[in-house]
Amino acid sequence: MGVEEHTQEPAAAEGSATAELAVETTASGTRYPIAPGHRVNVRTGPGTSYRIVRTLPYDQKIPIYCQKPGERVTGPYGTSNLWDNIANGQFVADAYVYTGRDGYIAPRCD
Repeated sequence: MGVEEHTQEPAAAEGSATAELAVETTASGTRYPIAPGHRVNVRTGPGTSYRIVRTLPYDQKIPIYCQKPGERVTGPYGTSNLWDNIANGQFVADAYVYTGRDGYIAPRCD
C-alpha cells in the first residue's frame, strides 16, 4: 500500500503566529507542531477505527519516531494515509501534523 503524499501549507488560523508552525530540534530530538486550533486524537493504530488513547491539547508539539500507512484522513495539511508514531503504540494522522515536507520524514514503522 503506497503513501498518499500531500502538500503541507500552514493553516490560516486566527491569532496564530508563524512560530507555532516551527519544527523544533533540541538535544532530545525533533518535535513537530499539531495544526493550530486542533486537538488531535492519539490512537492505538493507523486509523480512526483504532481506540483513542488520549487527545493532544492545542499548540502541542510531538516527536515522530516512525511512520506507517493506514486509513486515509483529510486534515489541515491535505489528505494522506500516512500515520505518525509518537510513542509506543500511539499514532496520529499526519494530515494534522506540520512537518514542512511531503511524505515520510521518519523511518517506516516495523
